[in-house]
Amino acid sequence: MRTPIALLLGLTLCLSALADEAPEDWQAKGQVTYVRQRSENFRSPYSGAHSLDASGEYGYTATATLFAGLRPWRGGEIYLNLEAGQGNPLSGLNGLGGFSNGEATRVSGNQLKAYRQRLFLRQTWNLGGDSEHVDSAINQLAGNIEHKRFVLTVGNFSALDIFDNNAYAKDPRSQFLNWSNMASTAYDYAADARGFGWGFAGEWYQDDWVFRFGRMSGPQEPNGEKVDNQILRHYGDQIELEHSHQIAQQPGKIRLLAWRNRAVLASFADASAWLDSHPGSDPEAISQVRNSAKIKYGFGLNIEQAINDQLGFFLRAMHADGRTETYAFTEADASLASGLALKGAAWGRADDTFGLAWMHNSLSRQRRDYLAKGGISFFIGDGALNYRPESIIETYYSWQVLPKLWLTGDFQHISNPAYNADRGPAKISSLRLHTEF
Repeated sequence: MRTPIALLLGLTLCLSALADEAPEDWQAKGQVTYVRQRSENFRSPYSGAHSLDASGEYGYTATATLFAGLRPWRGGEIYLNLEAGQGNPLSGLNGLGGFSNGEATRVSGNQLKAYRQRLFLRQTWNLGGDSEHVDSAINQLAGNIEHKRFVLTVGNFSALDIFDNNAYAKDPRSQFLNWSNMASTAYDYAADARGFGWGFAGEWYQDDWVFRFGRMSGPQEPNGEKVDNQILRHYGDQIELEHSHQIAQQPGKIRLLAWRNRAVLASFADASAWLDSHPGSDPEAISQVRNSAKIKYGFGLNIEQAINDQLGFFLRAMHADGRTETYAFTEADASLASGLALKGAAWGRADDTFGLAWMHNSLSRQRRDYLAKGGISFFIGDGALNYRPESIIETYYSWQVLPKLWLTGDFQHISNPAYNADRGPAKISSLRLHTEF
């Protein structure tokens, strides 16, 4: 009897053979990703309610997604994504600024749960210039586009679908696992707990230039699942300018990103004052002082550059104002990530990829003071803080076992987990299985 895995692989190969890069009027694609992680025990003279477990542990995530697309009229595309997932992330998703598994936000326990991930309309108005063919991909119908065009996206999607993209560090299902490599760690983009929201984004393409702008809904409570539909009062705005270029005949891109959130958030100054006036009370003081809408903002730089047809370089840097708690992403007020991605053609494995990256995350003075007083934030809080920036080295090797099936080994060395020099370093090994069909 054929096993379910064998049937899945057979289906993957059949659909791959039938793929046609001619213009599409509809599409149906899918993916399955399983990540198994193990952390080693590390030095820890103390820990708190939101610390990374120092005794060593295992964790996992599993997701399966159906991607459907339809072209109902000229220039129009409608996409629906349905996803099911389950998992038990390391330490319940606590204890790190740059968490070790970007898939962890998609799951909510060991019970398999299905949900609508995306439902959006994309409308493209071609405005002239050279034409080029785009291949069929997930949430991308094959067809022709012009270099001068305007694209409007409206509905339920992720800000990361449009902003802060990078060819070498973006997708934790196929590239680096750490979420400091899927976006700038300090980019507190508006979204629900799974990373999605409702809103719109416009993209104006003018040959080598792209200007993007958009507004997204955030959660009713920071990092919560329920969406705040008052998008005129509470929201996340972003603008991005991108320029494509060539250096030594190799393509590259530079992006400048600015974002601004408005939401009911706690300021760290108020939370620290609450701890001082309520000794021995709830250390998660941020939940006690969310009393008015506040502004949070940041600025970032994003570079991708091909060195040759096999090797690429990337760099992201971002700084946020750091006065208020995390709205919807993770615990960082400044971040820097840089690395390389190398295809395996030199050793006869053209569809394999080796990646190496370094990440450096830091906190504002206000957030440090709050944590040093014993305060608990959404993802971190050791009960005390001997502050040092969090530094992460990540490397992975993605091996294409069969067409559309990859097995990846990943290792992360994390100094000063949760910005605490008294704990760590943490060492996390991961195995990832990913297929597309």
